[in-house]
Amino acid sequence: MLSRAVSVPLILGLVCFLPAVIAAQPGNGVRDTAYWLQLVLTCYAGARLATMILSTRRRLLQGVFWMFVYIAMGVAPFAQVVIGQTPTPMVGPRQDLITAVAMVLVGCAAYDLGALLASRRPLRRRTASARSSGGGGGPAVAHPLRLRLLVLVAFAASAFYVMKLGGPAVFFTSRQEINETVAASGVVTEGSNVGSAFIKGFGQVPALLTLLFYTRRLATSYRARRTPSTVLVWVALGALNLVVNNPISNARYWFLTVLMAFVFTAMPSSAAVYRTVLATGVVGALVVFPYADKFRYDDEGQRPAQSASVFEPLVTKDYDQMVMFANTISWVDTRGHTYGRQLTGSALFFVPRAVWSGKPEDTGVRVGQWMGLRMTNLSAPLWTEFWVDFGATGMAGGMALIGYAAARTDRRYARAVTRAGPGPGSVLAIAAPLIAGYTFILLRGPLLQAAGKLAIAALCLLLIATFREQRAKRRR
Repeated sequence: MLSRAVSVPLILGLVCFLPAVIAAQPGNGVRDTAYWLQLVLTCYAGARLATMILSTRRRLLQGVFWMFVYIAMGVAPFAQVVIGQTPTPMVGPRQDLITAVAMVLVGCAAYDLGALLASRRPLRRRTASARSSGGGGGPAVAHPLRLRLLVLVAFAASAFYVMKLGGPAVFFTSRQEINETVAASGVVTEGSNVGSAFIKGFGQVPALLTLLFYTRRLATSYRARRTPSTVLVWVALGALNLVVNNPISNARYWFLTVLMAFVFTAMPSSAAVYRTVLATGVVGALVVFPYADKFRYDDEGQRPAQSASVFEPLVTKDYDQMVMFANTISWVDTRGHTYGRQLTGSALFFVPRAVWSGKPEDTGVRVGQWMGLRMTNLSAPLWTEFWVDFGATGMAGGMALIGYAAARTDRRYARAVTRAGPGPGSVLAIAAPLIAGYTFILLRGPLLQAAGKLAIAALCLLLIATFREQRAKRRR
């Protein structure tokens, strides 16, 4: 009934009203092919996001994907085209922007095609012989003893991280202070951030994962809620995450990952929560997110927020994804495709530059250096990563594979969070919300920066996962 009541205003709002309001804004933008393609992309993404919100099944990864596309690749670039201003200068011809918008449309269509193919393929179920023997073949669950060991690792790694930076107080100052402390700690070598990435990753990711596992246990198991030791461990993990994963000392995208993973883990079966997160995420991205970097700098380096319109932050601050795609196309036109080199560098992120002297830099950094910019902390959306290596064909194929994998994961996640699923220790019930939140970072890019924490999370999950059904641990 909720879906029926809000379906018409939701679709009209996302597909018609918001694009119309943006189109009516005053500006110096040229209404050329880029304008109309951007309008089509915005309406297309809005329609797909409305479909995700109104779906009878919770499509977690796909919903987050379309929310990102609607805001970062649709609404924000459309406002930039209308107003005639971009957060990052575009150094190439206008035709490169037209190509970028068209390729994003192609990538989104390929993503939908991959998701459609995944929906046509049935999920494999556990065989009867495997169920009767209680052996392998079932869904992955957390081994109780290994999970307790991971809790100890989380406390030890986070304690080392906190002490390496000089104590808990620095985590409640600013991101600038954190970065300066990390640089002064000696873990960063010239031209390589592998050491600092490992310290940050192991200081934050195990703490978050263990909190999510204990949150799911408390949310789904009546026995766990009546066990004082479980509750005390959960409280201690919550306090630990308030230090290492708080919004003051961490990037907005990472805290968004923490928040979404926690919400969907604590309330996995709530359709209202799922729809509310996707619907209010649009408003938050437009109004709250551009001003959420209050703690990025200290008081002296704080940039005052000045805005005459709700759409002005979309053209002056964070959403540079589309223009950076256009700049990347210009860069590739002068240098050529790298044929897998950039993606290989992201996959081998853990190799220090002292060992691999020719290790590729972040795609955003390389394009920023080519543009002659001093500040090279620029986005490189996932479309550009595929484009740099393999061109239009590789980009379409890569996005189709991602759509296929996302749809399959969503279907398995929907099964994992039901009462007939693998119980409180389900690994997928933790991994899917975490990946959904981290999708913002993966889509925004660059991949080389995003690979570290994702790999650490995968390593932790592999170490504690078991495929032997723990019947004794599935008491509700």
